[in-house]
Order: sequence, then C-alpha cells, then structure tokens
Amino acid sequence: MLYVKAPAKINLTLDVLYKRPDNFHQVEMVMTTVDLADRISLESREDGVIQIISTDNFVPTDHRNFAYQAARLIKDTYGIRQGVSITIEKEIPIAAGLAGGSSDAAATLKGLNELWELDLSIDEIAELGAKIGSDVSFCVYGGTALATGRGEIIEELPAPPNCWVVLAKPKIGVSTAEVYGGLKVEGLEHPNTKQMIRAIETKDYELLCASLGNVLETVTFKLHPEVVMLKEQMKRFGADATLMSGSGPTVFGLVDSEARVSRIYNGLRGFCEEVYAVRILGERNTLA
Repeated sequence: MLYVKAPAKINLTLDVLYKRPDNFHQVEMVMTTVDLADRISLESREDGVIQIISTDNFVPTDHRNFAYQAARLIKDTYGIRQGVSITIEKEIPIAAGLAGGSSDAAATLKGLNELWELDLSIDEIAELGAKIGSDVSFCVYGGTALATGRGEIIEELPAPPNCWVVLAKPKIGVSTAEVYGGLKVEGLEHPNTKQMIRAIETKDYELLCASLGNVLETVTFKLHPEVVMLKEQMKRFGADATLMSGSGPTVFGLVDSEARVSRIYNGLRGFCEEVYAVRILGERNTLA
C-alpha cells in the first residue's frame, strides 16, 4: 500500500486572454498549493482492474473520475498488466474551484510511477497529466507557478509570503464549462500578473493582496449571487484581501495575523458549513 497527499490549489490570479481555435481558452494564472489535501492510497492488484473507492458518495468511481483516468492512461501508455485499487479520502470540497479532482489525478500518477517502478521524471509525469485536464500538470509539480497555454505550461515561482488562507465554499456546485462558456473576453478588466509575480518574488504581502484578480468572478457572481455575499462577509470579518478561486464557488481570504483567523473562521461558519483555515504550502512537491 502506498499513500500520496493531494493538496488543493488556489488561484492568486486568473486571466483569460482569448479563445483558441481548439476551443480552449488561452489563460495566464498564478497558482499556489495550500495545506488542505485529499489522501490517496494505492494498492496493486493482479486482475488488471482499476477500482476507485471514495469516502465521499458524490465522487464518481468510474471512468469520469480523474484518478481512474490517470491509472488508465499509465496502464495504456506503458502496457501495465496489473490493476490498482485507489482509495480517495476526500478533504477538498468537490466542484469548488480548488482542483481536488486534478490533484487526485496528479497524486495517482506520481504514486503509480513508484508502485509500478516506472522511473518517470516529474516532467514526464506532468506531460501525462496534461492529457487528463488543464490543472493536472500544475498539481503534479505543486508549489507556486505561473500557468499559461490552457493551463498546462508551468513556470516555477518562489513561495509567496507566509500567511493564512481562510477558504469558504457555499452549498452550491459550479460548472467550469458553464462559467467559461459565459465569459466575454472583450472588455475584461485583466489582473496584473506581472505585478503578482513581483510581489511573490519580493515577498511583498501588501502588494500580493493588491494584485489578486480573477476574470471568472464576473460570470460566477451573476450566476450565483451568494458567492458575492460570501466574499463581502469575509472582507467584513477582517480578511486582508479576498478572491474567488478558479471558476468558484470557493472564496478565499488572505490573513497575516493568526489572531484574526479564528474571528473570520467563526464568523463565516454562520453562513456556510465548509470553512477551512490553512497555510500556503508554496514549495514544490517531490515525487511520491
């Protein structure tokens, strides 16, 4: 049995530049991992079957599951006859804009590389991950990075300044496809990605807070006004800066004072059940 952690990510910036001929959007985003993680356990089996077991009934256990797709991809690419039982202990909320499924896939790829002694480099694993989903390559590396292309071109960045992250997810799911489908690229107010990178490189917390931006908020806020309310409440309770992560609906607040974390956490618990106070991880993953 092999265990691998699958950390969540947040977007510090998310920009969409244009729609590509292949129907994907050209993105530019700064992402970082946080200390909220699913736990993946992998056990090889001799019958060739890929079995998914999850602690959360809402997680699909068939070919729709990204961890299943990761195992199938490795089996098909490298002619592996063995099967695997994959147990996913969920901590990351589902359909939340935190890349839970993508991180599970990345952890599965890294874990199977070790379990089946494939000796792949982390770059080779990230290349495989890009075939599953746009966020999987980033989740293979973890840490902090600028992601471009459709999200699969990863440029490592240093860890951001140390701070707390309070995450809150309202009781709704958001369809990423629907949000991107409703986005009008013309007339968008684009976040200042270069300024965000400078804030990270110089460990300037105030500049980092001032540089947060996510163009998908414009769409999700119209579809789900409760996300706007949650963001306003988080700010009111004392977060230094707030942003929606990914296509939502999770909102996060950055806080540099531990004393304020519990006040924000407790205040938000009155509005939604899924609230987490975590730290930015910031540093790159190693192989499993």
